[in-house]
Amino acid sequence: MPTESPRPLAILVAVRLPDVDADAAESSLAELARLVTTLGYDVTARVLQTRSSLGPAAVLGEGKLKELARLTGGSGSTQPILPGGRRNSAQADSEDDYELEEDDYEDDEADDGEEALEAPAQEIALVAVDHDISPSQLRNLERATGVTVLDRTGVIIEIFHRHAKSREARLQVEIARLNYEAPRLRESPKGKERQAGRGAGEAALELDRRKIRDRIAELRRELTSIVREQDVRRQHRRGARRVALVGYTNAGKSSLMRALTASEVYVEDKLFATLDTTVRALSPEAKPRILVSDTVGFIKKLPHDLVASFKSTLDEALEASLLLHVVDASDHSFREQLDVTRDVLREIGAEQVPHRLVMNKVDQLTPEALAALQQELPDAWYISAKNPQDVKEVRARIIGFFESRYAEAELSVPYTQQRLVSEMHEQGRVVSERYEEDGVKVLFRSDPEVLDSFRTKLARSAADAVS
Repeated sequence: MPTESPRPLAILVAVRLPDVDADAAESSLAELARLVTTLGYDVTARVLQTRSSLGPAAVLGEGKLKELARLTGGSGSTQPILPGGRRNSAQADSEDDYELEEDDYEDDEADDGEEALEAPAQEIALVAVDHDISPSQLRNLERATGVTVLDRTGVIIEIFHRHAKSREARLQVEIARLNYEAPRLRESPKGKERQAGRGAGEAALELDRRKIRDRIAELRRELTSIVREQDVRRQHRRGARRVALVGYTNAGKSSLMRALTASEVYVEDKLFATLDTTVRALSPEAKPRILVSDTVGFIKKLPHDLVASFKSTLDEALEASLLLHVVDASDHSFREQLDVTRDVLREIGAEQVPHRLVMNKVDQLTPEALAALQQELPDAWYISAKNPQDVKEVRARIIGFFESRYAEAELSVPYTQQRLVSEMHEQGRVVSERYEEDGVKVLFRSDPEVLDSFRTKLARSAADAVS
């Protein structure tokens, strides 16, 4: 029986800045660990440092940088190495942030209580930095460690790239990825000016950037075409009652979607398992029909390019009749996650859409913790997407939300227009039907605009009968 090959190893790097408390720093680093795990790596060590700011050269101070290099097998130096092992000091001095500056020695011994770490037996494949760093900082870290370095944005974009399934999602991610890579071209060896790469007096670097701009323009044209098709599909659903599930990544939106719609929606305990919007009908099907959509999850420090790229996907939230804001109640940092989701919804203009707070995974809370939470957030719905009774209650509340906006009227439907009674059953609630000599008296409850449409049809029918 073949054995699985071990997953590649990664080391996390973080700097705790003065405006970040210990709990927030730990929560952010724990989330980065989950991101890196989702990317396919096992986290083997963490290198932490307390500083007043990120080191301008390589994020960390000199001592911590050498500690990191010892773990990765790197040289610990940010200077480039020429053939034969010589270091090009002159070249290093001429480019931004190559040399460690005086500030890099600040708080060099601060390590937030981390123990001395032994170099792992298996080779390190990735260093993940819990910050957004400049191209020069990234390059210097790669030189010092000898391995691939990704900052937080780079990790998220790479996850999106691997998880995108639909053509739309792949286009959106590639646009964000190219926007991320464009300013980093000058930091890679292939981005250097190469005489052989010159054309019409332009440096190879400028040609590379032009190619990226042209590619982004091409992708956007293709995406515009797809979005136009999506808009047509949304237009067909515009009269439908729509519920959009929104929230932090891995809050349980897809699990709730699957339970509410009895569908085989993809569910996995990973960050960003869902990137494509899925739309299904509420099951058992309500009359009138209610559509439920599952949207891409949000995350702290979500790159703005990704928010912009996924705007068409997020429009499901903007155009919904009701938002269910799903929260992982068992996550200690759920309050911060709540704020992140609200910020993104505000950014896309969806903060005015009616919403309900759904505290999911309450089965993982102690009775005392649940009681305290219910006191703190009395208007929230407390559920477990794994509990059929809870899901049934959510379904009833969704239907109740739409019915709370119903108006009621008694309509007289001639026997020659019996098909309208069938339409009423499809588009609202028929409270009662009373058969009289001139037709059926229907006590009908539905949205005011639906009632108006039936009044118009009946008036037109009466006018036709007179003429």
